[in-house]
Amino acid sequence: MKTDIEIAREAVLKPIAEIASEAGIPVDKLEPYGKYIAKLPYEIAEQERVDRSKLILVTAITPTKAGIGKTTVSVGLALGMAKIGKKAVLALREPSLGPCFGMKGGAAGGGYAQVLPMDRINLHFTGDFHAVTAANNMISALLDNYIYQHQSEGFGMKEILWKRVIDVNDRSLRHIVTGLGPHSNGVPQESGFDITPASEIMAILCLSKNLEDLERRINNILLGYTLENKPFYVKDMGVGGAITVLLKDAINPNLVQTTENTPAFIHGGPFANIAHGCNSIIATRTAMTFGDYVITEAGFGADLGAEKFLDIKCRKAGLNPALTVLVSTLQGLKMHGDVPETDIKLPNMEGVMKGLANLDRHIANLHGFGQTVLVCFNRYANDSEEEIEAVRRHCAGMGVPFALNNAFCEGGAGAVELAELVVKTIDEQPSAPLRFTYSDDEALKTKIEAVAKKIYGAASVSFSGDALRKLAKAEALGYGTFPVCIAKTQYSFSQDPKAYGVPSGFNFDIKDIVINSGAEMIVAIAGDIIRMPGLPKSPQALRIKMTDGEIDGLS
Repeated sequence: MKTDIEIAREAVLKPIAEIASEAGIPVDKLEPYGKYIAKLPYEIAEQERVDRSKLILVTAITPTKAGIGKTTVSVGLALGMAKIGKKAVLALREPSLGPCFGMKGGAAGGGYAQVLPMDRINLHFTGDFHAVTAANNMISALLDNYIYQHQSEGFGMKEILWKRVIDVNDRSLRHIVTGLGPHSNGVPQESGFDITPASEIMAILCLSKNLEDLERRINNILLGYTLENKPFYVKDMGVGGAITVLLKDAINPNLVQTTENTPAFIHGGPFANIAHGCNSIIATRTAMTFGDYVITEAGFGADLGAEKFLDIKCRKAGLNPALTVLVSTLQGLKMHGDVPETDIKLPNMEGVMKGLANLDRHIANLHGFGQTVLVCFNRYANDSEEEIEAVRRHCAGMGVPFALNNAFCEGGAGAVELAELVVKTIDEQPSAPLRFTYSDDEALKTKIEAVAKKIYGAASVSFSGDALRKLAKAEALGYGTFPVCIAKTQYSFSQDPKAYGVPSGFNFDIKDIVINSGAEMIVAIAGDIIRMPGLPKSPQALRIKMTDGEIDGLS
């Protein structure tokens, strides 16, 4: 089969104005970025039309190194919807350069189910990530300057919480020292870098309602504590307006198209293992303004992405998905059934059946939110019909709808079965009103324990002394009603990335707390998760290059 980028090159794209017109989007509202990409003003969303649209969340079983294919399913479902005459719009996250040049090589779907132009989407796109990076680091520069310029007045920082960011995987920048050299170089201090998707600015961009809300949130960012132990915010420097200016274009959602010319909004890109893992509220609401059905996804498995989508994004935006599609694969199930990675392409019914425990746990969790769940089986060429039928029977026994997805090889035609079952399930058994994992008024520690025990299955939760101190500080500052965002490995329900399947009886250890007072959530750092990834021994960058004027390796 052809590579993703070969398929993308052969796709016949329509001018973005034509895509907009067919979707009912006013063409005069477009701000084109070339022929096939445009931004739309965030004000274009209309609540009445949002309320009529049906939102579909795509999530997955716990991911493995074999891959799951959520984005491919999301795009494929949109294509299948179009094939059966439904007006569907996609709302997805933007890829990060870190994984693209590190492990993945691209994150725009796959095969004949992609968002296009995939090379631009995977690389610099419309500059949103660069704007977030610049805004974040401008705050760092302004803070350092504030300390330098006011030190003669006795001003100083006892603790600085704010870090710089860059959208590449670079382990050498996790811990740095700045201000070395002569006095004119600034005040020496320890610092570090996170990857851009972990920036609080990224979370703020994705959770803001409009420019005014964006500026309010930026002003409320907690930068650290003064020598007098008083909280110090962006607003104390008086630069919130300047940072907002850097994001005035980035706040507007991006319109592109699929391999079959379905409209797609791609905007924002926080990771789900170290942030809240959802595209922007603005993009989702804009898609719902113009689509009868809107397909969106949340990062990694349902324990990470879906939990945060429901407990954070939906709670704050007043959204309620009509259905959740849970993606699974035979290879993924086998890895969760203790089959060695080298053997997952071989038939192994015992491994499949054992791995179904992971699928079942995610289904139960989603049912706990009040969600109707449909299992989508992302098919691979070497999959055994007997094993697929065993999974289908298992789902039927649980009363859970099941459909195959062949969009990777067949495009929209390969997702018609899935699209028809999605529409039927929403019509006959839509999700109930959301039931959250915890209430706003519970203590932050209790909220973290609720997610760890109810969603992950932890037997106990422990907190470092530093984490407890920061939780107490957060509540003292008035942030006790914020939702919690747990940063942990994506490869397991637990904090141990090698604990596949459904681990039980484990302790869940919270090592640190990050107060995102602007994004209005509390990030709990679990286990050894880090917010600046490193590159693998053989990064994808070794295979990305220009060949005869075309990009290779983004697949």
